[in-house]
Amino acid sequence: MTDHFAHPTAVIDTDVEIGLGARIWHFTHVCAGARIGPGCVLGQNVMVGQRVRIGARCKIQNNVSIYEAVTLEDEVFCGPSCVFTNVLTPRAFVERKSEFSPTLVKRGATIGANATIVCGVTIGRFAMIGAGAVVTADVPDFGLVYGNPARRRGWVSRAGDVLGADLICPRTGERYREWAGTLELIESK
Repeated sequence: MTDHFAHPTAVIDTDVEIGLGARIWHFTHVCAGARIGPGCVLGQNVMVGQRVRIGARCKIQNNVSIYEAVTLEDEVFCGPSCVFTNVLTPRAFVERKSEFSPTLVKRGATIGANATIVCGVTIGRFAMIGAGAVVTADVPDFGLVYGNPARRRGWVSRAGDVLGADLICPRTGERYREWAGTLELIESK
């Protein structure tokens, strides 16, 4: 008996750690050495690479591959078919496994459907990456980015709502302050 659910079509290699209450769906492959936190949901056809770290309560939608050198902190949402890379200049005929660049997605961030995250970047806490964006540079905490290449177009709250000029979350009433190109929460409800 296990403390998580894995669909019979899922392939779970040895030396894998899967947290309490995690759900792993159809045709998903979790490679050796991966660590998946409690309460995570991995949709259909997800691939979790060797030594990948996925925090608690992450939701990874269908057709996402999370390659070695990618770390997801707690409560990260990965939209359908979003893409992570791990080498900047891949070639089929050149071995570049020693060149993997680490990618960090911090707590509460959202990555939209079909977005591409180029290796070596950090996506800040509670940031929101628009669908189809190509992220080639770090994204600040609470940053709203989209486009190709992705650029910051605004700010979002912890709840994921776009903030207006007053920097007050319309859903929760939380107040934020912009300072030197960053955003910080100053009053929580």
